[in-house]
Amino acid sequence: MFSFIWKYSKRDQLILLAVTLTLFPLLYLTLELPKRIINDAIGAGGPVTVYGYEMQQVPFLMFLCGLFLLSVFGHGIMKMRINTMKGVLAERLLRRLRYTLIARILRFPAPYFERTSQGELVSMVTSESEPMGGLMGDAVAQPVLQAGQMATILGFLFLQSFTFGLAACAFIPLQAWLIPKLQRQVNKLNKKRVIQLRALASEIGESSAGASTLRVNGGWRYRLAMISSRLGRLFAIRFEIFQKKFFMKFVNNFISQLTPFFFYALGGYLAIKGEITVGALVAALAAYKDLSSPWKELLAYYNQSQDMALRWETITERFAPQGMIRENLFDGYPEQLEDLAGTVKLHGVNVQDADGNPVLEDLNVTFEGGTSIAITAPSDEDRRALAEVLVREVIPSSGKITVGDLELSGLHQATIAKRIGHATSRPVMFLGSFGDNVMLPLKLQPGAEQDETAAESARAGNSTDPLEADWQDIEETVSPEDLRSWWLELITGMGIDQALFKRGVEQRINATDHTKLARALVALRPEVGTAVQNAGLRDAVYFFREDLFNPSLPVAENMLFATSRNHVTAENLLEQAQFLNLLEELQLEADLLQLAADIVDLLRQIFGLDGTDHPMFRKLGLDPETYENAVALLTKHQDGGQLEREEKARLLAVTFVISADKLGTAFPEEITTRVLQIRKEHGAQLQASMADLLSPIDADAPVAGLTVLENALYGRIVASAGSKADELRDLIGDILRKADLDGLVLDLIFEMPLTLGGGNLPALLTESLAISRATIKRPHILILDGVLASFDDETRNVLPQKLRALLPRATLICLAPSFENTDDFTAVYEMQAGRISSIASATPQDEDSTVSADLARKLRAIEGTDLFSGLARKQLRLLAFGARWYKAKPGEYVFHKDDDPTSGAYLVIDGEADLLLPRDGEDDLLITTSGPGALVGELGLIRNVPRALDMRAKSELTCLRIGGEEFLDVVGSDAGTAYKLLQVVAGYVSN
Repeated sequence: MFSFIWKYSKRDQLILLAVTLTLFPLLYLTLELPKRIINDAIGAGGPVTVYGYEMQQVPFLMFLCGLFLLSVFGHGIMKMRINTMKGVLAERLLRRLRYTLIARILRFPAPYFERTSQGELVSMVTSESEPMGGLMGDAVAQPVLQAGQMATILGFLFLQSFTFGLAACAFIPLQAWLIPKLQRQVNKLNKKRVIQLRALASEIGESSAGASTLRVNGGWRYRLAMISSRLGRLFAIRFEIFQKKFFMKFVNNFISQLTPFFFYALGGYLAIKGEITVGALVAALAAYKDLSSPWKELLAYYNQSQDMALRWETITERFAPQGMIRENLFDGYPEQLEDLAGTVKLHGVNVQDADGNPVLEDLNVTFEGGTSIAITAPSDEDRRALAEVLVREVIPSSGKITVGDLELSGLHQATIAKRIGHATSRPVMFLGSFGDNVMLPLKLQPGAEQDETAAESARAGNSTDPLEADWQDIEETVSPEDLRSWWLELITGMGIDQALFKRGVEQRINATDHTKLARALVALRPEVGTAVQNAGLRDAVYFFREDLFNPSLPVAENMLFATSRNHVTAENLLEQAQFLNLLEELQLEADLLQLAADIVDLLRQIFGLDGTDHPMFRKLGLDPETYENAVALLTKHQDGGQLEREEKARLLAVTFVISADKLGTAFPEEITTRVLQIRKEHGAQLQASMADLLSPIDADAPVAGLTVLENALYGRIVASAGSKADELRDLIGDILRKADLDGLVLDLIFEMPLTLGGGNLPALLTESLAISRATIKRPHILILDGVLASFDDETRNVLPQKLRALLPRATLICLAPSFENTDDFTAVYEMQAGRISSIASATPQDEDSTVSADLARKLRAIEGTDLFSGLARKQLRLLAFGARWYKAKPGEYVFHKDDDPTSGAYLVIDGEADLLLPRDGEDDLLITTSGPGALVGELGLIRNVPRALDMRAKSELTCLRIGGEEFLDVVGSDAGTAYKLLQVVAGYVSN
């Protein structure tokens, strides 16, 4: 840690040290002057001669007091300056450390994140590193300052009396030996505490991510017991720390208080004998009082430095995993980006997991540049491992990958980011908009000069790139309009534009940013109205009319004949003072509050006080807190109580959310009549007072609060329209496409906000984002791992062909569990148990009798079955390890009816076996014949009942006998296998 501090702050530390040295003369003055004031001024008894000048006693006293005040002021000012400099230096170094740690996270190998929780990393970067900042600023100046103060004070004491000096420093060696010894014990406990805190952070992260799973599966009590146990261990460690820490403080304080005893005893004796003056004794006592502070600070500095060194060690060891991307391949930008359109070759590539088990084994394969490659891999783990190796997210334990003449391991990360695209059906998405995530590969460098914050960022070792700049591609500068045009060409060419278009018409439109689309929608309204009428869908729409109450609009929007630009809450309603004042002036407040109270009362009758988690309530779009606040005010309002303005806003907020259509019941006629009356008489004034929050509904202008669909309709679809709603959407979609507005509608997708992790996106849009992000940069190598899984078969099947037309130079590598049609691929490969081979030649069956080869044969056999194909590699290996080969000759029985099932289940590898029902006095009844890939005997294991049939070899039979315990462990821990097994059992029943 100290090498880090010295390396990055040597100049600042030396400047701070120089400033610190100026404190010592001022400190000596603050010690010497009180003695002079007592002895030379107060005790003078008459005029005083100073450097040959005679001064009266009182002026001399005032002169010395003035000097003392100036020295104290100067000492304080310098300490303030030093502390400020230390604070800035500490924060700068802490900023550098955190940036370095975060930058290292971006270089971690992908598998490291599978065994290290996000909560643990966040904790180390934030809370665990925070205390280091203080020590970083104090690293040089603090020990020098405190030691210098001690030396100054001790020097002063020795000048007063040699005995005083000895008494002051007599116990310092004892403290210097004892306190560090005790502190080392505390440091060991602190290391244990940090480890437990990281584990707690990991468990909290798992619990929050899996809260729903715990509730559904009843595991919360066990989970809480686990956390309680962890907190108990933390408590025990903290208790032990408290005992040792406060014992150490007691010893230190006791030793510190022994010295004043000697001062009073020896100093008093010497003063009585006349060997020292009383002023000297008083000054010595004051000096010793000041001596204890720097000594305590020095001990605290030592304790802190030991603690922080330990903390530094525990943090840095977690931020240096094996397989990190080299720093020189990650920082900065290469002079030019290499061309990766050449042949991709894997030379003896092997990949191992954290436990040393092989994941990919001896891959030797060549993918010709510019071709389309299909790789069938039933195992998710195989597909993910191969994809991660090809994008260098995983470093092979042996072997190498070359692209043309270039080795993948030696390429700069910017080259990989630009030249290789990777898309899965489960992409990582960042908070922001859909467009921000799609354009992420093109934000490789800022298109502007450094801003005013760059100098400070550079001093802290941070990135000097301006965040607010127009970020651009490395190789070419393309306007946002051209990029969107390329994206539209991509999604249209890939055939995924229809799914995005359907979502686009449901987006709200901002007329200022999308003027062309807004004008076109207004112009289309007559045509849309006629088409709806001709299609017989008139009753599925609530069209907007100024003279009618619209059930699809909330009460307040009906009253103002306007729609909310954003969600209206009690907080932003309270900020609309003009609107609230206008309600009072027009004497409308009482009417509107009564409307709100009637709606809340109706909701209370339907949902009660605890029905906010009901699905029907959630459909209302009413925030539970808003509802609960309104219900709490209902009684006060009904009893005639005077509501405060904040309470009125809480009640009125309901009227901006609840509509009759959402509620599923019409409002009473007196409510709708009163609303229309207010609209007619005061609607324009009320609209003007709420211009910041509401957009007026105008037949000749776009309405900001409505979606594309609603703007085209000039109305809203009836909530109960059912299938007619889909017909309406299809009808309006066709009209928009005929008007060539589909591109403008798709532009709205770019602005669609994404929540954390993209949780608000359906699978169709998630997969569309993934493939858009991978292809927008025009990669030379494109790896697709099971993308478009939520799309129909036709879209998936034609995707490679369409991508080939869009990216003619790219090498397309498609990974999937299976392919229905491989005609469009140049080469087809099969991957099983971490090995790859051409589909033209069967996977070689290694007949080597070694243990590893036998295990590999078992793995291939088990993974080749439909039932176990989706298992994780670790489970497959456990299953294969416990399985045993079983061979039987024709006519030989494998097991008999009523045998104990614990012998296991039999996976037929080669040959056939008859399953027979024995009958007394008659021939056995043939139930079925099982061939390769069939699993026999699993039902008896699951039900724990004797065998129901005989199993007899029909031909030369080779099986894998899977032990009962191993089989049940797999079924019990893997939902996918259990579901497939359920399908098999259902097949037995149907047969």
